[in-house]
Amino acid sequence: MFVASELSFYFFGNSKSAEFAENFFNNSIVIEIPVFLLIKNILSLKMIRRRINIPDKDKYKKHIIGITIFSAVYWLGVTTFTVIKSKDIAYPGNVFMIAGIFFGLLVIVYDFTLRRKVTFRNIVINKPRIAVYTAVAVAVSGFMVLQQDTWYTQSYINSVPVVEHNTHKIEYNDETGVYTITKTTDDFKILHLTDIHIGGSLYSYRKDIKALKACYAEIEHTHPDLVVVTGDLSFPLGIMSMSLNNTAPVGQFAAFMRNTGIPWAFTYGNHDTESLASANKQELNEVYKSLSFKTSGNLLYPYTQPDVMGRNNQLIEIRNADGTLNTGLFMIDSNAYTGEGINVYDYIHDDQVDWYADEVNRMNAEAGHTVNSMVFFHIPLQEYKTATELYLDGSDEVKYFYGENPGDHGGITNDLVCSSDYPSKMFDTALELGSTTGFFCGHDHYNNASIEYKGIRLTYGMSIDYLAMPGIEKETKQRGAELITIHADSTWESKQIPLESIT
Repeated sequence: MFVASELSFYFFGNSKSAEFAENFFNNSIVIEIPVFLLIKNILSLKMIRRRINIPDKDKYKKHIIGITIFSAVYWLGVTTFTVIKSKDIAYPGNVFMIAGIFFGLLVIVYDFTLRRKVTFRNIVINKPRIAVYTAVAVAVSGFMVLQQDTWYTQSYINSVPVVEHNTHKIEYNDETGVYTITKTTDDFKILHLTDIHIGGSLYSYRKDIKALKACYAEIEHTHPDLVVVTGDLSFPLGIMSMSLNNTAPVGQFAAFMRNTGIPWAFTYGNHDTESLASANKQELNEVYKSLSFKTSGNLLYPYTQPDVMGRNNQLIEIRNADGTLNTGLFMIDSNAYTGEGINVYDYIHDDQVDWYADEVNRMNAEAGHTVNSMVFFHIPLQEYKTATELYLDGSDEVKYFYGENPGDHGGITNDLVCSSDYPSKMFDTALELGSTTGFFCGHDHYNNASIEYKGIRLTYGMSIDYLAMPGIEKETKQRGAELITIHADSTWESKQIPLESIT
């Protein structure tokens, strides 16, 4: 088969014929195995017939007929069941796969049962060896299955219609990596989504559909000009999501957003590039680039990024119709883990903050005044915790707007605010520059308060998550999004859009 594949390229070259030949030979094992088994069985039956004594031929004939009838009835039953239930089963092919596995187990059990009757000495079972081999086989095959790129949500994604929205001029600078959105309306609306946690597996299929439908409900209700997702779009966490694949969820959500027609931007979360995930941070970065603006027309992911810490740091400039700067939107990577232990969260590093300061100063120099800006990231700064504690103590240093911070709600951590143990100079630098008036993050799932501390609004996004936190699927109060409205004079306001209020 390998030689035939090579010859096809020799004769056909880089053409559709060669592509077809390559695809055929790569998948020919689907034909090779049944043909091999058929030939093996025919030869085995011939050998067996020559060795059977005349008195046993009737038993042999009944044996063959019994197996044939059982197999026919079994697969006819599976086919009938699949046809009857086809409307209720998302992927009928999986029924045959499961039925095939069960059929194989029945064959093995029957084989060992039959051996006892027709052999002088049955197979001696080395239980420890079988246990080791089985464990290795399960581990290897399980790891391979968890890394598979599956698209179970595609049928729903294909049905997603375009959402009515304003059209603004979007430009990209290849040298700086900065996107510019020139507004055609006075107000500019941003929908903030976070912690969507798409698993991308058959196990998570039902919850993935719920998450995508929740996102669509928020988008369809608000008709935003831009969607910003602050991390944990995917959840490649092995047995918790039954998937280690972190590229399929990205492709699925990108296809989903492309169908809505709404431009969107993204910051990384701690789960997007887990250590055992199928794609590392460099590979996932390339996936995002392949799906970005030049391809999709609506994903504002930069092809050029600053040489600082993080998987992606970018600036999106919102300009008025006359070209003047209105607001700068910073997408900053809060990174994932420090590597010093389990769930030791990272933070926004000094070189990232320096890049942010340089961009703020550049915009101010162009505008001739301090330009308003907002910063989006995933893991909250330590100031979120400080401000929350002050608010709970009744301090007048904090101004409350909406929402609540109930902490982990009985989850995997007891922290009220799950920030890094390492301080970042991000907040103090923003205070010093006087440009940023709002920080927006996710990460804590249940926390969704918006409070102002030292003149900067600290807002938790309402999460979408149906999968990651134990029991969160049944919870409703924390699920939703925020709508941020930027006005012509650069002032802004935000409000929560709880999912239960619009569905």
